[in-house]
Formats: sequence, structure tokens, C-alpha cells
Amino acid sequence: MVTVYDVDPQKLIERVKEELKKIEVIKPPRWALFAKNSCANERPPEQEDFWYIRAASILRRLYIDGPVGVSRLRTYYGRRKQHKRQREKFKKASGKIIRTILQQLEKAGLVEKVEKKGRKLTPKGISFLNRIAYEVYKESS
Repeated sequence: MVTVYDVDPQKLIERVKEELKKIEVIKPPRWALFAKNSCANERPPEQEDFWYIRAASILRRLYIDGPVGVSRLRTYYGRRKQHKRQREKFKKASGKIIRTILQQLEKAGLVEKVEKKGRKLTPKGISFLNRIAYEVYKESS
């Protein structure tokens, strides 16, 4: 059986992004065009389908890391901020974007809350990712 671990992450995220666009519940809010990903960034993302790419990446993270909270995802998507005269410091990513995506994935039935641990994939979410991983595996071989 082919799983998420067996395929190239970039190809998997690209395919999951296309599948998430078909789900009605998952849509970028109006404010997402103007919001930065992190305080370390100077501008909002320039990609048109950034919301779906981040949602696909979060699904993959949940598959790999098990129950994960917003704080750990903020750390994962964070980066170093460059200052003019000071040393670089690590800054976490925006929690609002991650939280909103997780709430949309919950409404779609792909993610569920776990008490005191964060969120994890539902059986529907696991089969969704495994099906796409199998399709990507068939294409690459």
C-alpha cells in the first residue's frame, strides 16, 4: 500500500491542492489577499492559490506528525526575520491563517479535534491523502 511517505512531497502537495479546490468549504477568505504569512515577511504571498497550497501542506503535516496544535504548526511554517542592525531572529508564522484553514478542513470532514493535543486526520482524511499518494505514485513509475 502506498502512503504519503512513499511519494515526492512537492508532487503530492500539488495534487492535493487541485483536489482541495473542488471542495466548496475550503475557500480563502477576503482578508487572505492582504494578510502576511508571518511578521518575518514584508509582503503577502504572491501566489494566487497560496491558500490551497498551505491547506495541502497542513494536511500532509497532520498525516506525518499525528495530533498537532496550532502553535507547533506556527513554528513549522515560521522563518528567520532579518533586521538591519541586529542579528536574525526566528519568528513564528501567522496563527490566524493556520487556524482558519484547520477550521475549514474540519468542516470538510478531513480533520478532527483531539482533547488537549490539537488536531488529527479523520479516517476520511487519511484515505483522501493515501488515494492521492497512490495516484502520484502511479504517475511517477
